[in-house]
Amino acid sequence: MVLHKFGEKLYTGFIATMTGHLKEKAKLIEAAQGGAFLEELNKKWNEHNKALEMIRDILMYMDRTYIESTKKPHVHPMGLSLWRDNVVHSVKIHARLLNTLLDLVHKERTGEVIDRGLVRNVTKMFMDLGESVYQDDFEKPFLEASSEFYKVESMEFIESCDCGEYLRRAEKRLTEEIDRVGHYLDGKSEDKITSVVEREMIANHMQRLVHMENSGLVNMLLNDKYEDLGRMYNLFRRVTNGLATVRDVMTSHLREMGKQLVTDPEKSKDPVEFVQRLLDERDKYDKIISTAFGNDKTFQNASNSSFEYFINLNTRSPEFISLFVDDKLRKGLKGIADVDVEVILDKVMMLFRYLQEKDVFEKYYKQHLAKRLLSGKTVSDDAEKSLIVKLKTECGYQFTSKLEGMFTDMKTSEDTMRGFYGSHPELSEGPSLTVQVLTTGSWPTQPAVPCNLPAEVSVLCEKFRSYYLGTHTGRRLSWQTNMGTADIKAVFGKGQKHELNVSTFQMCVLMLFNNSDRLSYKEIEQATEIPAPELKRCLQSLACVKGKNVIKKEPMSKDIGEDDLFVVNDKFTSKFYKVKIGTVVAQKETEPEKQETRQRVEEDRKPQIEAAIVRIMKSRKILDHNNIIAEVTKQLQPRFLANPTEIKKRIESLIERDFLERDNTDRKLYRYLA
Repeated sequence: MVLHKFGEKLYTGFIATMTGHLKEKAKLIEAAQGGAFLEELNKKWNEHNKALEMIRDILMYMDRTYIESTKKPHVHPMGLSLWRDNVVHSVKIHARLLNTLLDLVHKERTGEVIDRGLVRNVTKMFMDLGESVYQDDFEKPFLEASSEFYKVESMEFIESCDCGEYLRRAEKRLTEEIDRVGHYLDGKSEDKITSVVEREMIANHMQRLVHMENSGLVNMLLNDKYEDLGRMYNLFRRVTNGLATVRDVMTSHLREMGKQLVTDPEKSKDPVEFVQRLLDERDKYDKIISTAFGNDKTFQNASNSSFEYFINLNTRSPEFISLFVDDKLRKGLKGIADVDVEVILDKVMMLFRYLQEKDVFEKYYKQHLAKRLLSGKTVSDDAEKSLIVKLKTECGYQFTSKLEGMFTDMKTSEDTMRGFYGSHPELSEGPSLTVQVLTTGSWPTQPAVPCNLPAEVSVLCEKFRSYYLGTHTGRRLSWQTNMGTADIKAVFGKGQKHELNVSTFQMCVLMLFNNSDRLSYKEIEQATEIPAPELKRCLQSLACVKGKNVIKKEPMSKDIGEDDLFVVNDKFTSKFYKVKIGTVVAQKETEPEKQETRQRVEEDRKPQIEAAIVRIMKSRKILDHNNIIAEVTKQLQPRFLANPTEIKKRIESLIERDFLERDNTDRKLYRYLA
């Protein structure tokens, strides 16, 4: 027919015949009832496809010639369009087909089992008829119905479930929808249906979920519910601002909890416990972030900024962290493997990084290190040096040079003592003396406290002074008796012998009882010349500490009075031969000591601020006031947070000393004077 120019007649005849045939088929499909409706549709669709393939083969010549030249739709696409128009879009099938499919999906969502294969065939029919048919005739109504379904269900869940249970159900629904796409929907529908579930079940209830009483985010954090936290993170990350919401609530809770921790006077009584609580909280949040939040950098940053915020609310944090290190390096690390020691030191360094006043920590650390080294109380030199290396890495050579100098002095002093006894062999009998020669700049400056040493010790001290100054020219020695210790042998009442480990001041007091049975406070003060506060603490530790009271005071009381009398306690006993008698001393600084340390820190900061100003002005030549403040603060931040008022005072001081000058026209502008 095509060869005889009847292509048009053949083409229109094909359309007319197939249209009539499909209308008959549509009536049969319409007649099917209940579950048979979809089966009939699927059956007729399969038959239509087979017939269409045969017709395409028969009309192949027309397809290649007439249809190509007239630009009309080819046989196969035309057959699909006719099926769409006469069957799928027929008045009695169109709405019924959609409702049947949506009803089956609804049944599956509510727990019923459906014929997934049949639904798959019907949805594939939509896809074969063209993407727009699938989207308009099925996908859009399906997404709208899903949105309504999940809107209602999420409201029911949120009223009846706690947060953890709600999230479990939301996660289950998401998994089901992804599974549904895999079984009988177009793969492109996955993002669309999951975004419906995410919007209705998560995004629309975010605030309510995280703040849910007794089960929300704060409850999960308090009770270490890692699984629930991980689920919340994974679900909330799917929606806009989801993680920001979780992060904000976590940050706000962490800051509030940390603030209570560091400002509670009860919890600040024991510095070691105070720091241990901080470390425990840090460990807890590290574990939450690594286990539940996938080591999310934004959560790590939020945690770091929160810790920095509340640690610096307590002005004593630098001192307490140093005391914690002191406790660990004195006794807390005994019997602990080197690897575990490193872990503890790394944790301490983490807290140190949060400190804004690192120079205050340095001040205390230097004092505590000095006491450890001089009393020989450090558990491990390796641990001490390891921490100094960590501090050096963190803050630079300048921060630790004096600390390293302290170790050098201890080593040099050992060599000096060997040389001293080598040149005085006659001293091998009688009292022995060990001297640590400390370089003034490296050690914490302490005023030399006057003290009359016993004659036996005084002679040795003079011999050492002569030896030392004879071998080193241009040096001066001043005795720091308040930092020394002594071992003395004592015999009590019935001949009990003990070796007492005491401070130098305590030795001076006890040696007086070799020549007197009873001494008054005034007599002891006059003989030793130890300052009153030190002497009272010294006598308190010798007379008032149970189990260490080698002397008795009259009258008996906890405090030392100026009219008290002291005698040797003949009844003193101890199950140990060696008895250590510590000096009664507050672990934390007293208020006056704290003020004094603070003043020393402020004084030390002045030259650092001035040096920073000069460095900046030297490179910039001219700079306005606000920019100087900003740059100086930034430069000094690794060591301390510079006070703008103090920076202003330092600028004034530099102007007075002709390092800088003010601009004649703009008084807020400074010039550098070479």
